[in-house]
Amino acid sequence: MSNQDGRPENGRSEAPRGERLELRPLRRELPEEVPPPTAAGAAEEAGGGPGAQETAEPELTGRQRLLQGLWPPRFTRAQLVVALLLFGLGFGLAVQVASHSDGDSALRGARQEDLVRILDELDDRTQRLEEERQGLEKQRQELENSSDQAEEARRQTAEREKQLGILAGTVAAQGPGITMTIEDTKGTVQADMLLDAIQELRAAGAEAIQVNGVRVVASTYLTDSDKSVEVDGNKIHAPYRFQVIGKPQDLEPALNIPGGVVQTLEKEQATVTIERSDKIVVDALRAAKRPDYARSSSQ
Repeated sequence: MSNQDGRPENGRSEAPRGERLELRPLRRELPEEVPPPTAAGAAEEAGGGPGAQETAEPELTGRQRLLQGLWPPRFTRAQLVVALLLFGLGFGLAVQVASHSDGDSALRGARQEDLVRILDELDDRTQRLEEERQGLEKQRQELENSSDQAEEARRQTAEREKQLGILAGTVAAQGPGITMTIEDTKGTVQADMLLDAIQELRAAGAEAIQVNGVRVVASTYLTDSDKSVEVDGNKIHAPYRFQVIGKPQDLEPALNIPGGVVQTLEKEQATVTIERSDKIVVDALRAAKRPDYARSSSQ
């Protein structure tokens, strides 16, 4: 049953019979995928014909693409840090090599005669050490082969006591050596320069040293005091006179090496004279001092 206006109850109009309903598509059809244009096609579209392909830009080779990737360079933060560390390492190595070169510059600039003298001095030191080793070995053999080992031990002990007394300054000594006199009219010679002279003499084999009447021993110290020098608390004044017992052929060259004691003092406008002698007397004595803490470990 229909309403008065002739519409159906469900509110829809009925299609006339015999007519076929046409269904509209629910979505639009997607266009077919168009393939990308080729280089030839792009050239034809841009130039308007096949002749434009000849003027197209050629493709890059593998080497050209590699160069474009490397230049201009692109650095990361990690690469910069590594580069700075390598630079610092190289700089440190260069400074170390330069410092070693500066230390050898004195010998490189020395004359051939000076180098020969230094080499002879080193050979003499080696020979002295070898002689000392042989002397100790001889004493050991004598002690082992002696029929009366107790008497031989006492004899070697007395001889050793004299030798130690010379080194300790408790007994006088005499023998060949040199006398070095330092004239200091400008007052520029300081305690460290005299100490360098003592150390150089000891290294050259000096067995007994006396400076202006003061015996030099292992515990000797030097200090500056009012334009003068104190040796173990005893004030001495210029000229400074060193009396040294040892081999003159070793002592004098040791003081005259390039950059050594004599050259250093002459730079300070001091005058140095060295005289060799067959007999040098060192008669300044030091009282034997008992050590406060050290004790003999022999049984």
